[in-house]
Amino acid sequence: MSFSHLGLAEPLVRAIEAKGYTTPTPIQRDSIPTLLEGRDLLGIAQTGTGKTAAFVLPSIQRLVAAGKRVLPTHVRMLVLAPTRELASQIADSARGYGQFSKLTVATVFGGTSINKNRQDVARGVDILVATPGRLIDCVEQGFINLSMIEILVLDEADQMLDLGFIHALKKIVRMVPRKRQTLFFSATMPTSIRDLASQFLTDPATVTIKPAATTAERVDQSAIFCNQTEKQALLTMLLRETDIDRALVFTRTKHGADRVVKLLAGNGIAANAIHGNKSQPQRERALAAFKDGTVPILVATDIAARGIDVSGVSHVFNFELPNVPEQYVHRIGRTARAGASGEAIALVADDERPFLRDIEKLTRQKVPVRALPEDFLRRAEAIKTERVKAIGADPAPRVERQRGPARPKASHAPRPSQGSRQHDPSASPRGAGANTGGRDYANASRRRRGGRGRGGPRAASA
Repeated sequence: MSFSHLGLAEPLVRAIEAKGYTTPTPIQRDSIPTLLEGRDLLGIAQTGTGKTAAFVLPSIQRLVAAGKRVLPTHVRMLVLAPTRELASQIADSARGYGQFSKLTVATVFGGTSINKNRQDVARGVDILVATPGRLIDCVEQGFINLSMIEILVLDEADQMLDLGFIHALKKIVRMVPRKRQTLFFSATMPTSIRDLASQFLTDPATVTIKPAATTAERVDQSAIFCNQTEKQALLTMLLRETDIDRALVFTRTKHGADRVVKLLAGNGIAANAIHGNKSQPQRERALAAFKDGTVPILVATDIAARGIDVSGVSHVFNFELPNVPEQYVHRIGRTARAGASGEAIALVADDERPFLRDIEKLTRQKVPVRALPEDFLRRAEAIKTERVKAIGADPAPRVERQRGPARPKASHAPRPSQGSRQHDPSASPRGAGANTGGRDYANASRRRRGGRGRGGPRAASA
């Protein structure tokens, strides 16, 4: 079956062919005809199966057919995504698929100038891709009007809920017209998301390509048991001795990602980190170096990795297993994309074995266990020694230099008033570029209350 057999218009078929696609994926084959009819849809498919094209292509055709002119600050189609990277990726795909359709596409997400967001939507935009927090900020400041929305899409809906976006989502839904087409897409679909979908969708069609939470069949999965203190040496061995095109290394925390990058550098392995404490330019530079192969190893947290759609990711290393088993599905879905094969290796410490059991229960698959590399202990000690030599065997002088001269006592100096204190964005995760959309929303709520009191929805960042 070709894309033309799905009922897509000639300009869209031409745009698809320009991208080199000839045959629709199962999620595209089953979703596109239904969406062209204007029905709501609940789509469940693992990552890397073509969900973006499945909702963007028919939506562009319906917007063109309606022939409506978008008014200043208004939007016709709204796509909500949990992370900046995913929002940017969806927008790029929409521009490519709509290159012959003359529709305008814009993005709105945290880490970028809100004044630029205002300029991008000032004349109105046909397709807006946004994170919930920054979108609400723009709406409440009068930069964006959602009263003309014809199509509403929630991509990675389960991740939206995991990140605490539930209050923001409900607020946004109250801002858009009741008469609209609404689409939910996700790789996993827990009960909480089904409950949310029942509130937002009207008589939806359901398309399930794989049972929820199953992993990609082309991913060769394995686990290696080791002590927590041995993980760095083990990861170094695997990266050196494995034929890698590009590799993603996952940690649970932002601090953990930075630490892995630093320790790998001590063993002569270049890597970049991507997480919520990185500014948007830093994240974009890290992704660019990863895509062009300049730095083929990227260390990421779960949230930041959403939207990393890079071909040629041959390996995923779970340096730390996620404590939420659904995240494992998303992690290994970064490889084996677009018909390719891939390998996922988990480094499992004793305290992480319950996480592995939860993953196997969720995915209904037993993850094969492989042995430690031959002569591991001796080689691990050599790697640690190599790292110590790289950073200096005696850290004491370095610590002394970092301290610098003693500070003069300032006990009699007047304390600055509360109003005169200045916040250093670089000293806190709440600095510029550090918030995900959810934290943008929480901060905006505090500002509206005129203080720093508790309350309002909070969202995690990574």
